[in-house]
Amino acid sequence: MYDDATQPLPVVGPQPGRSRRAPETPNPAPRRSRRAQGDSNPPRAGRRRSEDRQGGGEKPGRGADRRERTPAERARDKKLRLVGRGAMAMVAASVMGITGIVWYGETTLDQGFTRSGAISPEDVNLDGDINMLLIGLDTRKDLNGNDLPKDILDQLHAGDGSEGGYNANSLILVHIPKDLKHIVAFSIPRDDYVPVQGIPGYDHAKIKEAYGLKKYTVEEKLKAKGMAEGPELERQGREAGRASIVQTVKALTGVPINRFAEISLAGFYDLATALGGVDVCLNHAVDDSYYSGAQFPAGPQHLDGSDALAFVRQRHGLENGDLDRTHRQQAFLTSVANSMKSSGTLTNPGRLKALIDVAHKDVVLSDGWSLTDFATTLGRADSPSVEFRTLPVLRYDNVDGQDVNVIDPVAIKKTVREAFGVSTPAAPSAPIVTPTSTLDVVNASGTPGQAAKVSKLLTAKGFPAGEVANASYADGTSSTVYYGTGADTDAKQVSEMFGGLPVSPSTSVSAGHVKLVVGSDLEIPTSLDPTATSTTPTTTANGSSTSLAATTDTTTSDAPDSGKPVTTTIGSKIPCVN
Repeated sequence: MYDDATQPLPVVGPQPGRSRRAPETPNPAPRRSRRAQGDSNPPRAGRRRSEDRQGGGEKPGRGADRRERTPAERARDKKLRLVGRGAMAMVAASVMGITGIVWYGETTLDQGFTRSGAISPEDVNLDGDINMLLIGLDTRKDLNGNDLPKDILDQLHAGDGSEGGYNANSLILVHIPKDLKHIVAFSIPRDDYVPVQGIPGYDHAKIKEAYGLKKYTVEEKLKAKGMAEGPELERQGREAGRASIVQTVKALTGVPINRFAEISLAGFYDLATALGGVDVCLNHAVDDSYYSGAQFPAGPQHLDGSDALAFVRQRHGLENGDLDRTHRQQAFLTSVANSMKSSGTLTNPGRLKALIDVAHKDVVLSDGWSLTDFATTLGRADSPSVEFRTLPVLRYDNVDGQDVNVIDPVAIKKTVREAFGVSTPAAPSAPIVTPTSTLDVVNASGTPGQAAKVSKLLTAKGFPAGEVANASYADGTSSTVYYGTGADTDAKQVSEMFGGLPVSPSTSVSAGHVKLVVGSDLEIPTSLDPTATSTTPTTTANGSSTSLAATTDTTTSDAPDSGKPVTTTIGSKIPCVN
């Protein structure tokens, strides 16, 4: 987790002659996505690597002597510093210092990006606010679907290019209010187990897989219609993947998304290289030679592009696994922002051009996002604060052989909406439209009688009563609303009456039926039962979970540590992380 007592970070160069140890061969357990009833068998969106990794070489030094600037250059630098105070570099490192580039006078910037239409039209205009999703894509391919060159793969410690798939391994949802006073960024752990839609054979998956599974599904349909392998197939597949991950994050957090930026593994490497490396600080020495290639001592240090990528990718051997990796990604963004502000990047034409080239090659942006206007707006901000947080995890579990994060979707929606200043609508006390779908309720809570109790409450509100039973293994343990053909409206009504439960179509639910899985995380609102006592786990300030009705010694001791929120500004101290 973050060390709150951070100190100003001195530049520490790499240790001369340092090389990574020969890898030891681990024996990772097989992992696969839990599947709904169905015959389709798409491959995993990504899998753990098992090849040996190459070590890194000597790392270049930093900086060069600078000549005395002219009055015109000093005037230009003043403008650049105004933009540098903005939060763009902090919360969107994947956009590569766009604010400074725009002020520098690059007029072709907006026209140089690959664009995507994955944002829903109804979410484009949020009355001046920006909800931006940053997507770090774990792929060894370029935008046309071609393998990256071997020398790049070697630098990325990414095997031979046949692995990885299209996992969205880094997901950060950023809220930039129109008044620019306080920016909030939520890291989303990649193994959060969430409902997914439109992916045959799957009703749930790790959130990172929503991109790659949907891409595969769409590409298989296109190939069945005669489309050949090539750039157009790759483009349409990725567009489907982007729309899928955006909608999945939107459903999880309960807030609209009107901007996104996508960057690949190669993009992270190119970004850090173009910046001349990044400064980081570690609480403990790490050695993850086999998987990510990360092998670093404790304390502050300067990493080149290859090691910076290893730094943000490591999860093995960390105290809190993937949750610690989200903290590293947050520290990386902080470091990138500081580097651009302090190293002269924004005033160096050569470095600016390198950033532009990286951005145009490696970054995909949502349609209609004018970075010129965005930079101008942020340039007017006076050092807004940026708060980094990580979505809470209730516990770790294993589903069909794969490790997953069990979460509380209702609590997550409440947490994100409150942080973004979005009012949470009150749960309706009755359905708005007269229900016609049969309501089946199954008990996955471990508390006898819960399904019968919930069924009785909803039947009293007009839902036709159906089967009441214990949940099967395939139903999972989290509260979820599934529906068959023609029952989507009633499924959404059930969801809304419980504060916004996940909703998902399912081929295993009969047409005209809704199935409510009652998990231990279900909170029965007082609008349904005035005598109800909340037992829903809620999120505390440091990301841990507690239960309102349970004693602390039964629910809090084993809760995964999401870390304390970190509030910072550009130019502030770089946090030390695990």
